[in-house]
Amino acid sequence: MVIKRIAPLSAARVAGVIYAMVGLALVLLIWFVSMAGLNYSGMRNSPFLPFAPNLIVAGGAAAVIVLPIFYGAFSFVTALIGAWLYNVAAGLVGGIRVDVVTNDPPGTAPE
Repeated sequence: MVIKRIAPLSAARVAGVIYAMVGLALVLLIWFVSMAGLNYSGMRNSPFLPFAPNLIVAGGAAAVIVLPIFYGAFSFVTALIGAWLYNVAAGLVGGIRVDVVTNDPPGTAPE
């Protein structure tokens, strides 16, 4: 089997969704770690103490919404360009050859 062409929009949609989910997981992890760091940072004498927790919660909530969308959109564009470049290169050199082996018993048709 030879992969001669990749549909750019299809590849871009899949990459955008995957990277938005990865971005959401990473942003949540970073937010929770930063919140834990704030609790142990010793900000008790800071003049910004009354505002700091609210700003971090609000900023973290905004980041949880905005950053995965940005990450997904950036990945969408990157995958779109990458699939287009693959199609150009495959047109010049013939694509990628892939050997596929199925584990279906003899006499059964693959789905």
